[in-house]
Order: sequence, then structure tokens, then C-alpha cells
Amino acid sequence: MTERIPTRVCYRHPDRETRLGCSSCGRPICVECSHRASVGQLCPDCVAERGTQRVVGREQIGGNAPGRTPVSMTILGLCVAVFVVGFLSTELRNLLFTYGAQFNRGVAAGELYRLLSAAFLHADIAHIMFNMLALYIFGPQLERQAGGPAFAALYLGSALAGGAAFYLFDPTGAGVAVGASGAIFGLFGAWLAAAYRSRHTAWGQSGFRQLLLLLGINMALPLFIPQIAWQAHLGGLVAGVLIVSLWTLPGVRPRRLARAAVATGVGLVSLALVLVL
Repeated sequence: MTERIPTRVCYRHPDRETRLGCSSCGRPICVECSHRASVGQLCPDCVAERGTQRVVGREQIGGNAPGRTPVSMTILGLCVAVFVVGFLSTELRNLLFTYGAQFNRGVAAGELYRLLSAAFLHADIAHIMFNMLALYIFGPQLERQAGGPAFAALYLGSALAGGAAFYLFDPTGAGVAVGASGAIFGLFGAWLAAAYRSRHTAWGQSGFRQLLLLLGINMALPLFIPQIAWQAHLGGLVAGVLIVSLWTLPGVRPRRLARAAVATGVGLVSLALVLVL
């Protein structure tokens, strides 16, 4: 006769029955509270105690963590190279900005590529330093966890969403913008969503508070620096949060190509909004 395994309730969610238990402390945990370990699974408290921030971040974003980050480094190198070319040649800089900047009247005329090309142009040294530093901080770890194709789709999808927001929230239609800020805020939104999902853990609580502080500072900057395209920041942020939230769905989370498809879909929806509205 088969012996029935008794059910218990999750120590953090008393309304959820479970047969899972923490491999370290033995407490019952539900699927949401379970974090894979080298052996079995861990509860959020044991994850925090062991300092396994990589495990928490990886599980919330939905990937593994190989070592190399070619997509992040390629984007960073390309942005720097384009800036250096423009810095060394005023003529080339004018050419790049004429045909690559997001000029909303050009977008309205059908030059949709500007929504993306503008993300590889920067106005000055401070501008590119800020964006590339943020890419270096937020990008590589996210790429390791999500995988190169998914990360590339997240970055480009957020860039498109930021460009679309700048276009849609421009009442005059004459706005001009350059910079990777929409894409960078997409990465920021991705980590914000991951930290929020882990808010019951030490890593999640600390990370979420720090990210909220950074978000508040960055969203307040347009009050003091009028030239900042806050619309692109907001569009990229929303895209990043949405993409990572969709990545955690059971049918998407374990599949890298599915994650890339989801991020691409968000970018295409942003593009469709520009065409329709």
C-alpha cells in the first residue's frame, strides 16, 4: 500500500498547503518561497543567512549564471566607439545626429528606426559616462542570469519603449532626444521587479529600498535639468518591470528563447503604439 505523504502549510503563507521543505532548516515552504540549491531547495530566510544573493536574483529573473557577458560589453563598446568617432570629427558627429537622433517629426514621417538608433548616441562626456556606468553596473549580472538573447531583447525592447514614450508624450511633435537612458531604465526596472518579488528576504528588502531611492533621485532630476527626456526614462522603466514580471511566468521562466520572445514582444508593442496613436 502506498503511504500518503502528509501535507503541511508554508511557514510564510499559512493558507498554502505544501509538501516541500527547506533542505537546511526543514521548515515547510510553498513553490513561491522555494529557491533551488545545489541540493534540494532553500527557504528565503536560509538563502539570506547564507548570503546567496545570486540564487535569489537568478530565481526571480529566471535564468542560470554563466560567466561571460558579450552582449553587455558589445553594447558598451559600440556606444563608446560611436561617441569617440563623433568627438574626433565634428562633421561625422553632425551626420550621426542628423540621421540617428530621435527627431519626433522624422518618426512621424515614418523614420521609425530613430526610436532605436538614438539609444547609441550621446550628447556629451557626462551623458555617456553616466549611461555606460549604469550599463556596467546593472547589465552583466542580468545578462548572466537571463542569457544573452533575452538580455539583448530586454535592452532593445526597453530602448524602443523609451523612444515610443518620448514620442507619444511629446505634444508639439518637435522633440529631439539621444541617449541610452530608456534602455538603462529598462535594466533598472528589471532589477526593481526582481527585488520586489524577493521583498520578504534580506536581499530583496535591502535591494528594493536602494533601488527605490535611486529611482526617486533619477525621476527628480528633470526638475533640475530640463533637458532630460523623462518620458524615455518612464517608458523604459515600465518596459523593464513588465518584461521581468512576464519572465517569471511558469511557461516562460525556464526557457531562454521564450524570455527573448517576451522582451521582443514588448518592444514590438511599443512600436505598434507609435504607428497607431
